[in-house]
Amino acid sequence: MKKLRIGLIGYGFMGRAHSNAYRKVGNFFDLDYECVLQAACARDPEKVQAFARTWGYQSVETDWRKLIARDDIDAVDICVPNNLHAEIAIAAARAGKMILCEKPLSMNAAEGRRMVAAVEKAGVPNMVWYNYRRVPAVTLAKHLIDEGRLGKIFHYRAKFLQDWTISADLPQGGTGLWRLDVKAAGSGVTGDLLAHCIDTALWLNGGIEKVNAMTETFIKQRKHTLTGKVEKVGIDDACATLARFKNGSLATFESTRYARGHKALYTLEINGEHASIFWDLHDLHRLQYFDHRDQGIVRGWRSIHVSDGDHPYMKHWWVPGLQIGYEHSFIHQVADFLQGVASGKPASPTFRDALETQCVCDAILKSAKTLKWEKVAAVK
Repeated sequence: MKKLRIGLIGYGFMGRAHSNAYRKVGNFFDLDYECVLQAACARDPEKVQAFARTWGYQSVETDWRKLIARDDIDAVDICVPNNLHAEIAIAAARAGKMILCEKPLSMNAAEGRRMVAAVEKAGVPNMVWYNYRRVPAVTLAKHLIDEGRLGKIFHYRAKFLQDWTISADLPQGGTGLWRLDVKAAGSGVTGDLLAHCIDTALWLNGGIEKVNAMTETFIKQRKHTLTGKVEKVGIDDACATLARFKNGSLATFESTRYARGHKALYTLEINGEHASIFWDLHDLHRLQYFDHRDQGIVRGWRSIHVSDGDHPYMKHWWVPGLQIGYEHSFIHQVADFLQGVASGKPASPTFRDALETQCVCDAILKSAKTLKWEKVAAVK
């Protein structure tokens, strides 16, 4: 097997999820490449050394530039706040490294275009970690739609709800709370939560033509962890969006961190002329399916337990009937990336694919300011 030597930048929640995927993928997928955890990088030497010991990285760096310059690194995995994505990705591309970047791709579409230009000029494999595409039930939904089982699509609705920022005592900025700092995150729930909904929607139902959105920041000021001062909050706490797809279907998207009782409720429903599908992250191994063409006396919603060998990805796991979980979506993404490297056929979403999601998010944030319908810029 060929070795693919990974250099991971960042050791937070996503750093753990990605590291687990690199360690497990070779146990369950027959691949041409073996992932080698070559180096982990972060600014705090003690913390990154502890992380490296836990996950089995062979070495550490405290400067991402040194990691990128190393000859023994083939692929750079970017797991740092959004405002650092572009600089690291562009430098890695110029160094000829493969790149896996956490979502969203960038702070905005203009920055994303520079990243796309860099990886395409360098010709390096690249991918963005929109992992929900790789949940088997969601992938099955894609297959059913592409087979035409739903017929013409009329409606798409999705929501991603959390409740962890309701307290006014919660500060902004710094480790763990950078998502509340607009300078680090770029946006709030639009780039963090709604971007997942948008990526999946584009993948399942095609391009979005225009949007009309409203956002709200419920707590206007928070103490900043780094400065110790009470500062204006620049991110959006909640977002509600109407959208029209290029295929004529209508959509509603909602994201918030102020839905008490919900820690990570992500649901999507698609209604077509023949059939409908519904998926819930809390029951992620099931796909709800309704087909109007069924005989009337047995017509109704059915619950498909996506765990059989002929379901997407499931032949690589356990015997039929035994389900898998959230972490497996990252393993599937690594497997697809490695297969793409071996075949020369890029695995989606590439930087260019993720730029389309960024263009939609930009249009949503613009609409929330102008209070008008806004067209989604084309990816050039």
